[in-house]
Amino acid sequence: MQNGESMTPQSTTGRANQKLRTRNAIVQAAAELIRTGGEVTMLEVAKAALVSEATAYRYFPDLASLLQVALAGQMPTPAEALEAVADSRDPVERIAAATAHLMRTVLAFQGATRAMIAATITRPANAAARPGLRFGLIDHALAPLDDTLGASDPAALAQLKRDLGVVVSAEALFCLTDLYQLDPEDAIASAVHTATTLTRAALHSSNNPPTPASR
Repeated sequence: MQNGESMTPQSTTGRANQKLRTRNAIVQAAAELIRTGGEVTMLEVAKAALVSEATAYRYFPDLASLLQVALAGQMPTPAEALEAVADSRDPVERIAAATAHLMRTVLAFQGATRAMIAATITRPANAAARPGLRFGLIDHALAPLDDTLGASDPAALAQLKRDLGVVVSAEALFCLTDLYQLDPEDAIASAVHTATTLTRAALHSSNNPPTPASR
């Protein structure tokens, strides 16, 4: 400040409002880019928000933290996502629906998903920024097992959820589409097949525990 001038309440409020508008513009630009399914970078977000890339980084230290905020509220809840099988008590049918839903969501938000995976693989400390959609979907899909397998063998249910976490994932989809060069629909079908096979196997094991002689 010149000549000993100090910030007035009005100027302080104005600066705060401007910062809020700039931050909101960056988040909104990121959200719009995410919805296109195309590549999402901090530079492209800054251009869309009409700010410099340096300005965008002043508000968000990395792309992962920006994507975390921009993705908030854009995804349905697990209950909403699995509404079509809400009346089903069949864990296999429910996990099939959960797997297909996640895979189609990944395809719809492919650019942001790839950017988030890249950011968190190179910086594992940022892993908490990932939405973790698979976990809520898996938990909700397997809810009918809480009073059966979960009560009789909680370790087995926990293991099934970990196994499914590997399959019901963006990484699995990209492995099938990028490395195996599968068509997206074929990749989804393959992931659903694997997820339901794992679930059936877990249910079969719980219904047919090994006898003492076979151990």
